Amino acid sequence: MNKKTTLILGDITALAILTVIGFATHGGAEPSHLPRMAASFLPLSLAWFALAPWFGLFAETTISSPKHLLRIPLVFLFAVPLAVMFRSVILGIPVVPVFALVLGSTNALGIIIWRLARMFITRRA
Repeated sequence: MNKKTTLILGDITALAILTVIGFATHGGAEPSHLPRMAASFLPLSLAWFALAPWFGLFAETTISSPKHLLRIPLVFLFAVPLAVMFRSVILGIPVVPVFALVLGSTNALGIIIWRLARMFITRRA
């Protein structure tokens, strides 16, 4: 499996895990909440994968350097408003700024942790 594929699968997994954790912390991890989970996960994933390449987050020169991890919160700064507005339309609910802040910060941290772990593992291999 090549490096880019590993990053994409890892990013999807991290975003999915964080979505489930987010719903679980609010008592909403039952199967009946899957449509709402999808309404959060899919727009955020689409926004992440649309913007992250523009910031070089899949480029060979950036994926191995910890200093480039600071680009991740910057991507979420742009991705989250798009995702939250799309989620709002899907669910027919108003945009909640606090939700956007928590969604962006937790997912940025989650992707940073995943990418750091990947760097650590690939350097040791």
